Amino acid sequence: MNVQTGAARYSPDFDQPVRGDTITADRYTSAEWMEGEYDKLWPHIWHLGGVTAELEEEGDFIRHNFGRESVIMVKQEDGSIRAFYNTCPHRGNRLVLGDAGSTPRITCGYHGWQFDPAGTLVNVQDPDDFPEGNPCGKVKLTELRCETWGPFVFWNMDPHAAPLLEWLKPFPERLAGYGLENWVRVINVSADCEFNWKIIRDNFNESYHLPTIHPELATFINDGLPTTLFEMYENGHNAMWMVGHQATTRQDFHTGEVPAPLDDVASAWGIDPSEYKGRTGDLREAIIKAKRELGPGRGYKNYDDMTDQQLVDYFHCTLFPNLTITMSPEQCQILRTEPHPTDPAKCVFQHWCLYPPVEGAKEVKGTPMGDLPLRHDALAHHSVYGDGVSVGYVADQDLSIGTSQQLGLNSRGFTGCFLTRQEKRIQRFHELLNDVVLGPPPHG
Repeated sequence: MNVQTGAARYSPDFDQPVRGDTITADRYTSAEWMEGEYDKLWPHIWHLGGVTAELEEEGDFIRHNFGRESVIMVKQEDGSIRAFYNTCPHRGNRLVLGDAGSTPRITCGYHGWQFDPAGTLVNVQDPDDFPEGNPCGKVKLTELRCETWGPFVFWNMDPHAAPLLEWLKPFPERLAGYGLENWVRVINVSADCEFNWKIIRDNFNESYHLPTIHPELATFINDGLPTTLFEMYENGHNAMWMVGHQATTRQDFHTGEVPAPLDDVASAWGIDPSEYKGRTGDLREAIIKAKRELGPGRGYKNYDDMTDQQLVDYFHCTLFPNLTITMSPEQCQILRTEPHPTDPAKCVFQHWCLYPPVEGAKEVKGTPMGDLPLRHDALAHHSVYGDGVSVGYVADQDLSIGTSQQLGLNSRGFTGCFLTRQEKRIQRFHELLNDVVLGPPPHG
């Protein structure tokens, strides 16, 4: 894939037209808009529910609370995974209150009704006291569609939705070289936030904020526009390729000493950074060569299937409407915002980080949360943003603008977004949202 230069900076193969709809404030603030999303958007998309590592034996389960819904995914005897609404068909009590566990019987804490992993009622108090006869074997939990891709488990409320792999296009093919199937989720953190879920989605649909919100990234990610490639796909997903292992061209990092942490990265791959004084831009190719030569011997077996671009660059995949997958050769980040059950000015932010299993390695160094053991959910917590508990240093920076933007969107002085060309992905995101929630505009 060739990076395109010029004003547009959009891939000629993956570009989409926009209409120029005004991005109104009500979509961030009104209960009516929120109800429209609950009615017309959320029931029809695939939701990421968890990772397959949590579902190894029959009866293992995970729970995903989403807005007003709660879904449980359960491992079956035949090795498959099935998903059910987390509600008892007796009187609606939530069945599972914990995030994960294992049980031969899903038991309602109210009246003791028990269901097997396939969702069938197998035990009930006073079975002969039902007008229809003993309900065991007849009553079942309400099932949803459940499918997997790589290490991830997804569920969908819409029985007519396209299959998961079709909905995910083009990412299963584009990400195949990373070998995600056996990567380990080391970080699993989330936070309640005081802003609408779309504020952070807008943020992840542009890189315009990097120089101001994430200035420290400029020394090892080139966020310069001529070398950044944007892609928009027909199905509503989009992507951004950013050149990695290279300092930004927005500032003069290329004529002096190799800046940190690029110097440490070079040293880690046996490259003397002093040899690249005044030509920092050449380090990227040197690191590609070193990774090719040294990576497999260091346990990075997945390097063999990666392109040179994948070995050093950052592939930021944004799936409509609320899921982001950011790929680098040694880290997969999942970044997502989900709606609050009742308040449009609140949401839940989730941040997962997965890492490839490296033979002999017991630790992952330099994660967004520091050095951590290389094991499932080595760091896992839920917090309230602003209480001092980090969700990752870059994610903390992203969330820092959320509350102030929510406040500003309530102002009569805000009359609609005024966007740059590089923020076209935001424009299209909201036009797709308009089509779903409000209906497509009339032709002509």
